[in-house]
Amino acid sequence: MKYTQHFKDMVKERSIHSTWIELTLNDPERVNDESDGTRHFLRRIPEHGNRWLRIVVNVQSKPQKAITVFFDRSVKG
Repeated sequence: MKYTQHFKDMVKERSIHSTWIELTLNDPERVNDESDGTRHFLRRIPEHGNRWLRIVVNVQSKPQKAITVFFDRSVKG
């Protein structure tokens, strides 16, 4: 997995722990494949108010590229 500069910038700006990223990518609670060729990995993070962490990955590129990461307020459940 390659991390884009934007992804790295968002991790720093949003104070997202690397352990949360690893957990979300390796053991997601939800995975959504989108028509634009991205896959969205989602997992609740109890240490961050049980909010959903979303990681967007371009799965069509080789190696795959993590594009962005954020806590998604719109996810329910």
